[in-house]
Order: sequence, then C-alpha cells, then structure tokens
Amino acid sequence: MDLNVLRQERQKWLTWKNILPYQEAIKNLPQYENVEVSLGDSVAINIPTLTQEQSILIKEAALLMKPWRKGPFQINNLFIDSEWKSQIKYNLLEPHFNLKDKIVGDIGCNNGYYLFRMLSQKPKKLIGFDPSAIYYSQFQYLNHFIQSNIVYELLGVEHVAFYEHKFDTLFCLGVLYHRSDPVAMLKSLFNGLNKNGELILDTFMIDGDEEICLTPKDKYSKIPNIYFVPTVPALINWCKRAGFESVEVLEMMVTDAEEQRKTEWIDTQSLEDFLDPNDKSKTIEGYPAPKRVYIKAIKK
Repeated sequence: MDLNVLRQERQKWLTWKNILPYQEAIKNLPQYENVEVSLGDSVAINIPTLTQEQSILIKEAALLMKPWRKGPFQINNLFIDSEWKSQIKYNLLEPHFNLKDKIVGDIGCNNGYYLFRMLSQKPKKLIGFDPSAIYYSQFQYLNHFIQSNIVYELLGVEHVAFYEHKFDTLFCLGVLYHRSDPVAMLKSLFNGLNKNGELILDTFMIDGDEEICLTPKDKYSKIPNIYFVPTVPALINWCKRAGFESVEVLEMMVTDAEEQRKTEWIDTQSLEDFLDPNDKSKTIEGYPAPKRVYIKAIKK
C-alpha cells in the first residue's frame, strides 16, 4: 500500500467547498509570539498580545468549525465547551500509561485533544490518525497557536499496519464499535505495534458473563454505524484472536450527562436525546444505555 499516494489524494479533501472556508479562516489567523500553553483539563492557550479585533477573528473561525466534539479548549477568554468533557476519559486513563520517549499513535484522534494532553509526557513521536477533513481543520486551527510537532494523518485504522514505522503505544478510543469487522481492526492495531507494545482501547459494552455481543438492527443510541456491542468476555476473546496475549480491564463506566451533553458548540443532539425519556437505563431504541469498557492489551 502506497501511503504517500493516499496522502496526496486526501489532501485534496481540504479543497472541498464545505472545507475550504475552514482552511481560509486558518490562513487568515495572525501569527503570535510568546504564546503560553497549559495542558490541563482544558487545553489552554494564552496570547499576551491579543487585540480585541484578533479575538473576534479567532472566535469567528472557531464557530465556523462547529461541531466541536472533543475538548475543552480555551484561547484567552474564548472557551470552546465541547460536547464531550474529554478530560474525564483522559484523566481516567493517564495513570495506566507512560509515554516518555515512546512512539505513540492515536487512532480516531478527532481534533487532537488527547494528543495535545499527551505532550506533557514527552513522547518521542505523536501521530494522530483520522480521515476527517473537519477534525483535521480543527487540529490545524489549534496547532496554529500551540505549534506542536504532532503529525496528523488523514488516514484510518486500516492503514496503521502499513505505516512507515511501528508504535510503542496505540490509543483507540471510541472507534471499535464503528467497524463491521472488529477482529480485523484489532489485528491491524496489533500489526502496527512493536514487540511489547500496548494498546489502550475503549468501546461500548453490555453487561454479562457470556461471550456474546449485541448486534443492533438499525441504530444504537441514534447512531447508525454501530455494529457490535460486546460483553467484556467477548471483547477479551476478540483481542486474543487478534494476537494480544495480555488483556487488562482498566475501568467500566456508564456514559452520563456530566461527560457528554449538548452545548452551544455543537448545534446538534447529544446524549439526552439518545436515551429513552422515561428510562435513562435504555437507549431510545430500547437497548441498554451506553456503557464503556477501557482495556490495555499487550503484544508480547
């Protein structure tokens, strides 16, 4: 597989008529010196010399790029209150990994929130994969100020095994349930890891001790491309069939309105609209409400 040919093809996505305004807005952002970046719960950018006119320009560009799914981000007084409070997931996982001097990839990286947070651990390389021109544009917007050396690839999980190098740690957060062949996806991640490499993954789950999974008929929580929602034993079996020898369950957590909710930065429905209004333990379709399992899988 020639990834350079694919890269060239996908760069053309940035000229699509719905994406071009984002790219023009990024080009029109002023250059700044002495920008201060704080990598806490909110990825915060402070520009000491920012004028009121520039503040308006920055806010208009951010509003243009809605919806903002991951975050939050702060640029001086501008607070981008994303749909997901992504710090909840990151802070839950951070005690379980050490990225210092490692080659790290984030599969389905969205706008790069987790990648920016990972900078504080001083990895050797940080590479994000996401075939979305919108999220890539959001990353470019943020990185215009942060000026990180993160590499953002408009590629998907199916390209990881063919990448120019292997990874010490791969993150794959909220992607597996979107794939119609989860074992094949896990194999791609496995093949993208170095020996003793680790995969940090989260996915929807259902309760149960049996090695089974839910297969939604049409939609799950109003999402059409959800194919399989496994029990934890079924997920562990998938990982082992993909080649992973060690699978550790880190946490299981019900998704609630504290973590995912509608804000002015998305203009679309969110979790409260996806659940049964009379029974929050069920989705609008009658399935068990979203619950996530977080795992660490090791390639021996």
